[in-house]
Amino acid sequence: MLCRAACSTGRRLGPVAGAAGSRHKHSLPDLPYDYGALEPHINAQIMQLHHSKHHAAYVNNLNATEEKYHEALAKGDVTTQVALQPALKFNGGGHINHTIFWTNLSPKGGGEPKGELLEAIKRDFGSFEKFKDKLTAVSVGVQGSGWGWLGFNKEQGRLQIAACSNQDPLQGTTGLIPLLGIDVWEHAYYLQYKNVRPDYLKAIWVVLVIMEPSLLVTQVVLMIMEPSLLVTQVVLVIMEPSLLVTQVVLVIMEPPLLVTQVVLVIMEPPLLVTQVVLVIMEPSLLVT
Repeated sequence: MLCRAACSTGRRLGPVAGAAGSRHKHSLPDLPYDYGALEPHINAQIMQLHHSKHHAAYVNNLNATEEKYHEALAKGDVTTQVALQPALKFNGGGHINHTIFWTNLSPKGGGEPKGELLEAIKRDFGSFEKFKDKLTAVSVGVQGSGWGWLGFNKEQGRLQIAACSNQDPLQGTTGLIPLLGIDVWEHAYYLQYKNVRPDYLKAIWVVLVIMEPSLLVTQVVLMIMEPSLLVTQVVLVIMEPSLLVTQVVLVIMEPPLLVTQVVLVIMEPPLLVTQVVLVIMEPSLLVT
């Protein structure tokens, strides 16, 4: 099945308010390789600036914007909530897009994927080379700043190529599940390739990786034991690389005293989940 985790889990990078009104803050994910690991195709200076400065700025600005939004929400200030939407979209999209992008890069990248994914590419584009040429053309053709994407259309059950402007997130703006993203903002390549975007696109294919969904499956099982002996079981299937799954948020909308025991079981392979956050919400905090 080509649908990634977000199809079934509603993957979220955003914060959730808990019983004490606390808010989880986003953090910059570590890279699974050194800044110089992608040389000579993408040099270390670009990777360091891109990750530690640009992505970090999106994370910091997203946290600051969400703090303002949280305050406006508590005050019932709808005008401010609406005014903050562009900043939430831009910085939230920047965080989501780059978190995906780092997992699509690898010093062992390049070449064709295998198995079901390769067969789907051949089915929907004719061949891997035709797919590669089309995604390259779409990415080169982005006007100004933006992204080229390979996404999965879960409604039609097929792969699609799309372009997004600025930091618009693929799933949030098109509904497609992201499988491969190519950053064509100038900060991703200008120090090495100047204004020649086609040269950057040619080079990046040597280090690109499209994850094989069947290799990225794990389960998180939440069992809630209530005094009435009723057992509720929620199974979340995660089909994401480890750095893409930064948190799994489980919300129990019950008075806290009704929950006497919570058992979290993470099935193999456990390293695909980097953080599990359990939030028990007070009934008074629930908004319908």
